[in-house]
Amino acid sequence: MKKCYFFIITLFLFTLSKAQTSYTSAEIYLGLKKLNVLGSVLYIAAHPDDENTRLLTYFSKDRLYRTGYLSLTRGDGGQNLIGDEQGIALGLIRTQELLSARRIDGAEQFFTRAYDFGYSKTPEETFAKWDKEKILSDVVWVIRKFQPDVIITRFPTTGEGGHGHHTGSAILANEAFMAAADSLRFPEQLKFVRTWKPKRILWNSFNFSNNAPPAGAFKLDVGAFNPVLGKSYGELAAQSRSQHKSQGFGVAASRGEAFEYFKTSGGPEPVNDLFDDITTSWEKIKGSEEVQKQVSVIINEFDFLQPQKSVPQLVQLHKTLKTLPDGYWKTIKLKEVEKLLEAATGLWMEAFSSLPNAVQGDSLKLNFVVNNRLGTPVQLLNIVVDEVDSSLHKNLAANQNLNFSKTIFVNINKPLSQPYWLKEKMQEGLFQVNDQQMIGQPDITPSYLARFSFQIDGERFEFEKPVRYKFTDPVKGEVYQPLFVIPAMTVYASPDVVLFQKGKTQLKEIELFIGANKKINAEQLEARVRSKYYALTEKQTTIALAKNTSRQFAFDLSNDKMSVNEEDYLQPFADFKENGKEHYAYLAMTSINYDHIPAIRYFYSDGIKLLNIDLKTYNKKIGYILGAGDKVPEALEQMGYDVTLLTEKELSRNNLQQFDAIISGVRAYNTNEWLNNYYEKLMKYVENGGNLIVQYNTSSNLGPVKAKIGPYNFTISRTRVTDENSEVQFINPRHPVLNFPNKITQKDFEGWIQERSIYHASDIDTAFQPVLRMNDTGEKADDGSLITAQFGKGYFTYTGLVFFRQLPAGVPGAYRLLANLIALNRKREF
Repeated sequence: MKKCYFFIITLFLFTLSKAQTSYTSAEIYLGLKKLNVLGSVLYIAAHPDDENTRLLTYFSKDRLYRTGYLSLTRGDGGQNLIGDEQGIALGLIRTQELLSARRIDGAEQFFTRAYDFGYSKTPEETFAKWDKEKILSDVVWVIRKFQPDVIITRFPTTGEGGHGHHTGSAILANEAFMAAADSLRFPEQLKFVRTWKPKRILWNSFNFSNNAPPAGAFKLDVGAFNPVLGKSYGELAAQSRSQHKSQGFGVAASRGEAFEYFKTSGGPEPVNDLFDDITTSWEKIKGSEEVQKQVSVIINEFDFLQPQKSVPQLVQLHKTLKTLPDGYWKTIKLKEVEKLLEAATGLWMEAFSSLPNAVQGDSLKLNFVVNNRLGTPVQLLNIVVDEVDSSLHKNLAANQNLNFSKTIFVNINKPLSQPYWLKEKMQEGLFQVNDQQMIGQPDITPSYLARFSFQIDGERFEFEKPVRYKFTDPVKGEVYQPLFVIPAMTVYASPDVVLFQKGKTQLKEIELFIGANKKINAEQLEARVRSKYYALTEKQTTIALAKNTSRQFAFDLSNDKMSVNEEDYLQPFADFKENGKEHYAYLAMTSINYDHIPAIRYFYSDGIKLLNIDLKTYNKKIGYILGAGDKVPEALEQMGYDVTLLTEKELSRNNLQQFDAIISGVRAYNTNEWLNNYYEKLMKYVENGGNLIVQYNTSSNLGPVKAKIGPYNFTISRTRVTDENSEVQFINPRHPVLNFPNKITQKDFEGWIQERSIYHASDIDTAFQPVLRMNDTGEKADDGSLITAQFGKGYFTYTGLVFFRQLPAGVPGAYRLLANLIALNRKREF
């Protein structure tokens, strides 16, 4: 069942989020010092969590460089330890985790259009799915926009990174290092940016585990303590890295000296400093001597207890900066001064709604609060949101709230709050983004921006704030979330996959949920599903839907129109007529809510995949131990099994012999430490005739698996087969897994997605029987993807086959093979 029905959407797992950033005097002071630093560094790697957060923190907080991290992907192909989101949805989570990390370590975040399609072993495999030239153009684009003096890669070009994406990121970074300076490469970008040649590019070589730094590597201590911030860079970095919660990358804070090592791969090698022969002061800007003097005076005279005393000086500095010739650093420093000016005045400004969504075609009340907390002479000129301009021209008294509200109309054509990289249909390995200037942008542009204009010390300044949803939670207090623009009506279908079995004329029910996001008085409402074979409609007249309510429609489907092993795809939508106007709705909305990141929404067409396949099942009752990111139970129910979810309480209290099979979800032994306590009970279940199927676990830093899993010894390795089309050999074609109740053939391994198998068994006891043999091109064949053993009267299976990806995707062979594993303990003679 989908988690995104209308009546579920409106519930929030509250994310604590700030309305605006309030800066301490210490942070203002560091910001003032940063005004005299004109250096920039760009770190490049493949995924969220690849970045060296300690190094980023050191550059940003100690050296005060403009610091950026370019992650080629959004991490869509990773594993999810906090929920069941996969693919695009997981990429959205990991995007927000990266942005949360950057808010702590002070770096900026960028992306390319590359889609993380999962683990690959070589850059060749990576570039076969990514359009290398397009991703290279994106890296060049970010370099030309960011203009880094120094580029640093997390991985080398020679493969030690162990992942094709990792090596590919280094290859692309080094090629872009040269291409960004070449006006003949990607000349279409030069309408917006100019060519740029960084001074040098270096590999931030590994200094962990058994990896020794390469000979002659440049050495840098980044473990210092910053007394202004009261933390070491290792402490700040740990907070930053621990934002990657979906990947289980929480780390301990580090203190004391910490060395990083660098190997130059382009440009002159550094001798004394990574920024050797790079001017990082105002000397690089002709005619800026007065700017540097003014900044130095402001720093020397800064009053930590009364930062507002610096406001006149900052205003004058802003005026001086505007006299400089237009250029990159002028633009950057003007923005920095404006940010510091806002901080030093102590101005509080916010625009918020008490509703979570702005609905197309509905009204929305906005609330505004402005407070001149430090009493700086300030006049509020106006506040503009879309077409609404509130002209005020009001002198603000010290530390008094100015409150007022405005109701606006949300135009029916107001763009939905859709992540820009999801607006077009994606290509294999690549998001489709047609607007050059959007490429690299880390996040969605807020749907509504409030522009607050002030007169400060005789000059006009404008500060832009996103309009947010604000509420008070009885436990967490004041909470801010993004404000989302959503359609008037949303359409959901359930289930994701409808599975029919060959030889049986079956009738199955599907459901449509029509959600009203605003009050709708429809003269007529039609709920429809449409596909190659089916066109079903239910019509209702004179129907009123209150805001935040839904209407459910059920349709019965038979497989009598489908031939064997055929697929079909049902498209749901709704038509409604209101005030004589026809409206068409077809989008569903997914809501993703976790405490450590802002809420996420995205829109999609919620279709249903229909499968009519040659599938036979044996055994009926399944006990399922949930793992991480697990949607297998829904697939088992579609196959006709009776599924009981086994938590620790159920596992301890239930008589396990009632289950024909017990299946543990992916990483169940990594994420449920209590499973360590039930080894004996599970083995007794197997010995008495049960059937225990364990899906993959890891031996990474999320493990190693502490529990003993099977009745005989085996080790969980890092071996995986990443080519989803790789050849699969049957070690023993007569093995029951390949023959009952379904005859497994090579056709059952067609149409798999992302990968074949991960975290294979190795060092396998002779009591186990390997079933399948497979390998990626150029590698040794491996037998550890699926092993079974008889123990007493029952069976134990360990498998790295990625059922958790194949079943939700509706891959027929995965259903057939899993049915055979479930049937292993049938009563039979061998």
